Amino acid sequence: MTQLIGHFIAGQPEAGTGRRTGPVFNPSTGQEIARCDYADRATLDRAVDVATQAGKRWGRASHAARQAVIFKLRELMIANLDLLAEVIGREHGKTIADAKGELGRAIEGIEFAVNAPHVTKGEFATNVGGDIDVFSMRTPIGVVGAITPFNFPIMVPAVMMTMAISVGNAVVWKPSEKVPTAALEFARLWKEAGLPDGVFNVVQGDKEMVDGILEHPGIAGVSFVGSTAVGEYVYQKGTSHNKRVAAFTGGKNHMVVMPDADLDAAASAFVAAGFGSASQRCMAVSLLLPVGQATADRLRELVIEKTKALKVGPYNDPQADFGAVVSAQSKQAVLQAIENCIKDGGELLLDGRGLQVPGHANGYYVGPTLFDRVTTDMQMYKEEIFGPVRAIMRPMTLDEAIAITNAHDFGNGSVIYTRDGKSAHRFMTEVESGMIGVNVSVPLPAAYFNFGGLRRSKFGEGHLYGPDAARFYTKIKTISQRWPDADQEAAPVSLAFNPKA
Repeated sequence: MTQLIGHFIAGQPEAGTGRRTGPVFNPSTGQEIARCDYADRATLDRAVDVATQAGKRWGRASHAARQAVIFKLRELMIANLDLLAEVIGREHGKTIADAKGELGRAIEGIEFAVNAPHVTKGEFATNVGGDIDVFSMRTPIGVVGAITPFNFPIMVPAVMMTMAISVGNAVVWKPSEKVPTAALEFARLWKEAGLPDGVFNVVQGDKEMVDGILEHPGIAGVSFVGSTAVGEYVYQKGTSHNKRVAAFTGGKNHMVVMPDADLDAAASAFVAAGFGSASQRCMAVSLLLPVGQATADRLRELVIEKTKALKVGPYNDPQADFGAVVSAQSKQAVLQAIENCIKDGGELLLDGRGLQVPGHANGYYVGPTLFDRVTTDMQMYKEEIFGPVRAIMRPMTLDEAIAITNAHDFGNGSVIYTRDGKSAHRFMTEVESGMIGVNVSVPLPAAYFNFGGLRRSKFGEGHLYGPDAARFYTKIKTISQRWPDADQEAAPVSLAFNPKA
C-alpha cells in the first residue's frame, strides 16, 4: 500500500482527503516512495483559524516561556540528527554528510532565535515635553505564512520559522511537495518541545496552496525562499493582498580569482562550493572568473583535476561527494542547459551526461560538468542552473571582473580570492551583492547576521537571518504617556499645536 503523506494541524498529523495528491520520489533510485496529499482551501482555512486562536495565546506568553520551548527544540534537533538526515537524504538526494551540515546550520538559527527578547527591545525617552514619556514596543504580526524550497528541507524552515515563533507568532507552513516528510518530523519536534497546539501547522500542497496562502485574509506576512520567477510572483501577489512579504530568490554567484591568490586553495574552494549538494544551492558558486590568461590557464588545470576526483553516488553512500538532483524534471533541465551551452559556443571540458551509478540506473544523476570560455551573451551566464554544471569566464582585469559580476540580474553572493587588501576592498565596496566573501567561497553568514541578496535575488525589505528577521515578524507601536498628579488642575482648552506641552 502506498504511503500517503499528510498535514499537521492543531498539534496532530492529518492524512488529508486524498482527492489531490502528487508523487514523492527517492532521487537516488528514481522510485516513487509515497504520495503527498495536497490540501484544499478548506483545510487551509481551518489551519489559519487554528493558528489565529493559538497565536493570540502564544503572543501573550512570556519571553521566558517561549525561550524554554526554543531551548528544548535545539536539544531535540541534536538528539534526532541521524533520523532527520536520513529523511532529508532519501527525499532530496543529498548525501547524509551534507544533510547533517544543513542541520548544523539549522541548529545555529534556532540558537539565535533565543535572542528574540534582546533584538526586539523597544526604545524609551523620558519627558520629551510636558512630563510625557515616549516608548516603542514590538508585537507579533499574527499568522505567518511560510513557503519553502526543496533544497534545504529543514535549515531554511528552521531559521525562518523559529524566529517567527520566538517573537510570538503562529505559523502555517507549505513545504516543497518534493520533500514533505521532513516537515512532519520538524512539526513533531516542535510538539515534543512543548509548543502549544496550533502555533505550528503544516499544509502540504502545490501552487494552489501557495495562492491560498497569498490570498488568505487571516495571514499577515509571508516568508518565501525559492526561484526568482516564483519569488517575484509571491512578492507581487502577496503585497497586492496587503501582506508584508520577504522573498529570497535565485543566485548566479561569481567567484573572482586574482593572480596573487593561492590558486590551489582557490580551485579547491571553487569545486567544493560549486558542486556540493549537486549544485542545488542558491549560494553555490556558479561562475569562476580568473583574472588574466595565465591565472585562467593554471586554474583551469587545477579545477579539472579536482573535479575529476569527485564521486557521485546515492545519498547513503558515505564515499559520495554529492548525489542525484531532486527530480527527473530537474535532470532534464540540467541536460538541456548543457546542450544550450554547447550550441552557444562554450568549451566543454568535463561532460557529466550519461553518468551511470552502479545499482542505481534509474536515479537522477548528472556528473560534474565544466565549461570554459563562457561569455555574458550565453544562457550559461544568464540563467541559474540548479545542477552540477559550472563555468569559467576570462576577464583580463579586476575592473572587467567586477563589471561582469554587476551586469548579472542576480546579486545573491559574490566571492574574491586574493592576497591584496586593496583588491578585496574594491570588490566588497563596488560589487552589488548582498553577501560577499573574501577568501570565503560560500559567504553564508552566521545566524546572527542578516541574510539576503540584492537586485533580483531578493524581493521585499526583510532578511532571513539576523536581527532584521525579528523585525520582519513584528510590528512596532509607539506610545506617548503622561500620568498627571491626582490633584492637578485640568489644562485649559487650546487648539494651538504645541509639541512641548
